[in-house]
Amino acid sequence: MSDPFSHYFSQLSEQVPNPPIVAAGKLVRGIGLTLEAVGCQLPVGSQCMVQTIEGEIEAEVVGFGDDITYLMPTEAVRGIVPGSRVMPLNRQSGLPVGPGLLGRVLDGNGQPLDGLGAISAHTRVPTTRPPMNPLIRMPIKQPMDVGVRSINALNTVGIGQRMGLFAGSGVGKSVLLGMMTRGSEADVVVVGLVGERGREVKEFIHDILTEEERQRAVIVAAPADTSPLMRLKACETAVTVAEYFRDQGKNVLLLVDSLTRYAMAQREIALAVGEPPATKGYPPSVFARLPALVERAGNGAQGQGSITAFYTVLTEGDDLQDPIADAARAILDGHVVLSRKLADSGHYPAIDIEASISRVMPMVVSEEHLLQARRIRQVYSTYKQNQDLIAIGAYARGSDPRIDLAIRAEPAINAFLQQGMKQVLPFSECHEAMQALATGLGNG
Repeated sequence: MSDPFSHYFSQLSEQVPNPPIVAAGKLVRGIGLTLEAVGCQLPVGSQCMVQTIEGEIEAEVVGFGDDITYLMPTEAVRGIVPGSRVMPLNRQSGLPVGPGLLGRVLDGNGQPLDGLGAISAHTRVPTTRPPMNPLIRMPIKQPMDVGVRSINALNTVGIGQRMGLFAGSGVGKSVLLGMMTRGSEADVVVVGLVGERGREVKEFIHDILTEEERQRAVIVAAPADTSPLMRLKACETAVTVAEYFRDQGKNVLLLVDSLTRYAMAQREIALAVGEPPATKGYPPSVFARLPALVERAGNGAQGQGSITAFYTVLTEGDDLQDPIADAARAILDGHVVLSRKLADSGHYPAIDIEASISRVMPMVVSEEHLLQARRIRQVYSTYKQNQDLIAIGAYARGSDPRIDLAIRAEPAINAFLQQGMKQVLPFSECHEAMQALATGLGNG
């Protein structure tokens, strides 16, 4: 297959055959996260090197105003003084990609973190692309096996779907991502660990993934202690890597933990360069970048592969009306909600099947599967709605046949929804277990 990016790069080279040489500038001010320079009229997104009394640090142009160019360092700021020299970097543009990425751990710039040497890459691709024409995308028609019973059976995901994983902190998001990584039938798994604890990066690589699973995975990591620019770029790098393998005809599983940290990184940058806050401190650019990022996943055109994506979304105080959660829910193809109450009771994975939904499930499963899943949901919901009455003994057996059935079925449904952390359940096995459970519940 020809390189899908060659035409795009050729257009760029025709538009700018000889990039202008930009003179060096100097710093005039450093406030908060940004540095202000004069004398270097670089376009937004350009890389430059700032000379300090302790060496050199790399920075990126994130905005401008009048004669001032705003720079965002990609690392900790040390030794900055007024008048520090700013030199443009003449480096090859684009992210290096190729089959050599498999099994590697990268930072936000696509540079190796694993100490295994340079990345073997045969081409470079831009980290931003023009939006894909929605009419050339292949439709979502096949279910995706993620190895998790409650998702396979009751919230079936289609190949090419974009799902959100909504939860507060500490209820098992990362563990569930690891379960899906092990149980997925995807050709390639791309994991973006953005703004999370640094400890989780090594845990994910060595404890959650086996050696065989690491050979089909690419991990992009930018922990919480990296700069907001690196966290922003890490998410975009993970999506770019997934796009590359999709364009090679592969079925890719993209896991981003988390979309909220991506939004927070953009908020930090936008506020630092003077963009006004809009909703709960988030400036408008955040809500413009979220759909642009999410829409890059999905099925490709005829002859290409697919990107099935899961984005974790942190809900502050378990509030599903948080601005980022609300915006994500509107642009994703469904959401899986993790319940703190279930997690506290030892119910794992702590998926709240009442609050979760897959919008493409009717397109990828049979009518019989839909009816069975609906029946299980109905009985489970009946029990939850009357749980307090049942717990205090206020409900008299025989008063309502539906509640009587829900009480009898509750242990079986709970057992069905729970699964061991290292247990992988194929789609066919999940379907058979759901059939047996639904048959026992009757037609209602």
